[in-house]
Amino acid sequence: MSAGQQAAAAEAAVRVRALRAELARHDHAYYVLDAPTIPDAEYDRLFQELQALEAAHPALRSPDSPTQRVGGKPLHGFATVVHKVPMLSIRTETDTTEAGAIAFDARIRRELGLAPEASEAAPDVEYAAELKFDGLAISLRYEHGVLVQAATRGDGQRGEEVTQNIRTVRAIPLRLAGEAPPVLEVRGEVYMRRADFERLNARQQAAGDKTFVNPRNAAAGSIRQLDPAIAARRPLSFFAYGVGDAEGWAMPPTHSAVLEALAAFGVPVCEHRAVLRGARALVAFHAEIAEKRETLPFDIDGVVYKVNSIALQRELGFVSREPRWAVAHKYPAQEAVTLLRDIEVQVGRTGALTPVARLEPVFVGGVTVTNATLHNQDEIDRKDVRIGDWVIVRRAGDVIPEVVAPVLERRAGELPRFDLLARYPTCPVCGSHVVRGEDEAAARCSGGLFCPAQRKQALLHFASRRAMHIDGLGEKLVDQLVDAAIVKTPVDIYRLGLLALANLERMGEKSAQNLLAAIEKSRHTTLARFIFALGIRNVGEATARDLARHFGALDALLEADEATLQQVPDVGPIVARSIVDFLSEPHNREVIEQLRAAGVRWEEGPPAVAPAGALLGRTLVLTGTLPTLTRDEAKAMVEAAGGKVSGSVSKKTDYLVAGEEAGSKLEKAQTLGVAILDEAGLRALLQS
Repeated sequence: MSAGQQAAAAEAAVRVRALRAELARHDHAYYVLDAPTIPDAEYDRLFQELQALEAAHPALRSPDSPTQRVGGKPLHGFATVVHKVPMLSIRTETDTTEAGAIAFDARIRRELGLAPEASEAAPDVEYAAELKFDGLAISLRYEHGVLVQAATRGDGQRGEEVTQNIRTVRAIPLRLAGEAPPVLEVRGEVYMRRADFERLNARQQAAGDKTFVNPRNAAAGSIRQLDPAIAARRPLSFFAYGVGDAEGWAMPPTHSAVLEALAAFGVPVCEHRAVLRGARALVAFHAEIAEKRETLPFDIDGVVYKVNSIALQRELGFVSREPRWAVAHKYPAQEAVTLLRDIEVQVGRTGALTPVARLEPVFVGGVTVTNATLHNQDEIDRKDVRIGDWVIVRRAGDVIPEVVAPVLERRAGELPRFDLLARYPTCPVCGSHVVRGEDEAAARCSGGLFCPAQRKQALLHFASRRAMHIDGLGEKLVDQLVDAAIVKTPVDIYRLGLLALANLERMGEKSAQNLLAAIEKSRHTTLARFIFALGIRNVGEATARDLARHFGALDALLEADEATLQQVPDVGPIVARSIVDFLSEPHNREVIEQLRAAGVRWEEGPPAVAPAGALLGRTLVLTGTLPTLTRDEAKAMVEAAGGKVSGSVSKKTDYLVAGEEAGSKLEKAQTLGVAILDEAGLRALLQS
C-alpha cells in the first residue's frame, strides 16, 4: 500500500469512527429516548456515507457498526422479547425520481436471472406496492386468535414488550375474526393521524406539558409509556404490512394475498395499495401517491415495493440487514437541518408582525428553502429558537415552510434569546410604533391608517357598509387603486377624480360617476361610523357607538387617556390600551386631520354626563321573529334605552327577547336561567 493509500485509509478510519459515534447517539435519541434530534433525511445521509466508506474500505467493517444491525436497544423498564423471525428493515431508495423505481426493478430482474427488458419468455415482475408509514414498527403475536404479546422492533433481534400499551390501541383487535391459526405474528406500524396529533399537542400545551415534534415521535412516545393509562389517553392507530412467525397456517402464495388474509382476520390494512407489473407501473404508483400525499390523514415519507410472490421472495433472500426483494422509495424530504442566519419580520394586512427565519439554503419538500415562518414571539420562546442555531425545517406540500425545533446538541455556546419588540420597536415598513397586547400572541404595527402593508385592508374596512359606506369601492377596485399608487391612505379616496377612475380596468365613465357620488355622500357621516371606520383594534360597532355617545366630539376622544376611556361602558383595559396605542401614533393623527380637512364631517354634541334609559347597563339578546318589530328596529329601541344587544347568550345576559322559531338561543337561556321576554314584554320593559 502506497503512502497516499495509507493516508486515505487512516482518514477514512477517523471518519468511520466519528460517523458510528454520531449515528449511535441519534439511534439512542430516536429509539430509546423518543426524542429525535435530526430528521430522517439527515440520518439517512449519514448512514449512506458510512455504508460507502465501509464498501470502499472493507477492512473497516466491524460487527458493532450501525450498518450491521437495525439499531436501537430495549428500554430497561420493559421486558425483552426475542423475535423468532427477525424484524429487519427495508433498504431505502433515496433517489426520489422515477429512476429509483426503475433501478429497483432492474436489480430484481438481474437477481432473478431475467433479461433486462420484459418479453414473453421473461415477463414483467409482479410487485405489491404500499405506503411507507411514519410510525413505530410493532409485532403482534396472536395465539389461537387472541392477542397475547406485542413487541417493538428494538434491534431487530430483540424488542421491548409493550403488550399492555398496545391493548389500549382501539384499532388493534384483541381477538382475530374467523378461524385463526394456532400462532400468527402480525407485523405493522403504530402511527398517529395528523388531526389527532394536533389535538394531543393542544392538550399538552394547555396542561403546560412538553409538546411533540411530529406524529411519529408522539406515537413512539405513547407506546413506550411505562404507565398504560397514559398510553390509553393517546389517540393511536395501526396498519399491518406483513407477517412474522406463523404456525398451523397455510401461507398465501403472494404478499398481496397475505394482506387480504389479515384484513379478513379483522386487522387494519391500508387501502392505498396495489398489485403492479414492471417498472413503469411502479413509477406511476409513486407519482399517484405523491399527488395524494398531503390529503392523506397521516404522514408517509415514501412508498414500498415488494416482490409479490412469496416463493420469489425466498429465492431472492436477504443481504446484510435488508431483504433483496423489497425497497422503500422515498419522496423529497419534508424535514431537513440548516443554519438559522437571522430573524426578520413581515408585516401582514392586519398589521401583525410575523417573525421569519432567514436560512442557509436547504433542499426540503422538493424545493430549495431560504425562509421559514416562526409564527410569533411565544412560538420562538416555546421552541427556544435562536439566531445561529442549526434548526429542523419542515415543508409539506404547498404549506409555508416552518422551523420545527433547534438541534440543541449543535448549539455553539450561549446564543442570545430573540426579543421581537427589542429588535423591532417600530414597524420596518412605515416606522410606526409596534405594540403587543397583554393577551395577544402577535405584535402589531400601530399605524393602521398609514402603513403600506395594511393599506388594502384599512381601505376596505374604511369603505365598508357599516363604516363610511362608500358603495362600489370593493376589493378589486381597491387592489387597482393601491397597485397603481393612486390611493395610499383613506384621505386619497376624497381626492379621486373622474379621469383617474375612468382609466382603470372595467371602470367606465358611468361607474366612475356613481363611485364619486358615493364618496361625496360619505363625507357626511356620524361620529360613531367615523370611529369604527378608523379600524382601531378591538373597537367594533357597539364600542364605537359607546365612545361617540360618551365623548360627543372627536377632539375629546383624541385627548382621552386610558383611565378616562375606561369610564365608557364596556371599555376595559385591553380596549382602552388599543385606542391609546392607535391614537397616539402621529401617522394616524395626521390622516385623521387630513380627513377632516377633506370635508369628512358629522354632527357633534356635548359629552354624555351620565347615560340614561330603562335598560342602562343591561345586555339583551334578540332571537326569532317578532310580531311587529324587525331585528334592527328592536335593536335600535334597546340601544336608545341605554341597553346593549349581544349576539350570543351567556351568564352575563340579562334578558332574551324571543320570537317565533327562537331555536338554540332560547334553549341555552332556559338552561342558564336567563329572563325570557316576548315583544310585549320588551315594550313593557322599555316603558318601565
